[in-house]
Amino acid sequence: MNVFGVDIGGSGIKGAPVDLERGDLAEPRHKVLTPHPATPDSVIDGVKEVVDHFGWSGPVGITFPGVVTDGITRTAANVDKGWVDLDAQKVLGERLGMPVTVLNDADAAGVAEMTFGAGAGRKGTVLLLTFGTGIGSALFLDGRLVPNTELGHLELHGHDAEKNASTKAKEDEDLSWEHWAKRVTKYLAHVEMLFSPSLFIIGGGVSRKAEKFLPLIEGIRAEIVPAQLQNNAGIVGAAMAAAKR
Repeated sequence: MNVFGVDIGGSGIKGAPVDLERGDLAEPRHKVLTPHPATPDSVIDGVKEVVDHFGWSGPVGITFPGVVTDGITRTAANVDKGWVDLDAQKVLGERLGMPVTVLNDADAAGVAEMTFGAGAGRKGTVLLLTFGTGIGSALFLDGRLVPNTELGHLELHGHDAEKNASTKAKEDEDLSWEHWAKRVTKYLAHVEMLFSPSLFIIGGGVSRKAEKFLPLIEGIRAEIVPAQLQNNAGIVGAAMAAAKR
């Protein structure tokens, strides 16, 4: 069974049909750049372009980089403030002319990883963290999601942690892997103090280069592994959510 998934990120909007039996993309994903400013109208244009690229008709799952409750986008840290308190599920569904399910981006990635990837079969407390434009988080207890944790916005050294330890911070400040890994270590230590997970899953695009920084992270008690679905996890999780609706 194939269902369409779209992952809206701070830098790109990407999507593809997903084979839900395999937990993988059924076709190579299509990506467009996230417009700036990332207003609802302009982002929805991008989502429609991605969906239309495949000539898709049917349910569509869509992730959003912020808190989502009942299809309403409540926060907008890395996109235009016009998203705050918008019934995104309704607006997107009307624009696409298809059934739409909207959920938090990291939650979608986490559900995919816990089903098909690095967290499959893991009990206890598991935290997936996606490093990209910001830091997304998905918290699981015995495989059950605690939605919308948004732990990238924990205060660390007086600022949102993601301002200091995201992949965007690494790129903007031209940090070496070693320097960035020290920042990530401090962030993980802070999160570990609060939640005591048995496993950290590190996702986002940077998970493709896990060998460059994971060996540099020391002093964390929890096991740390890269996401197996890498940057496709959000698309897969979005499609899973749409299939359940």
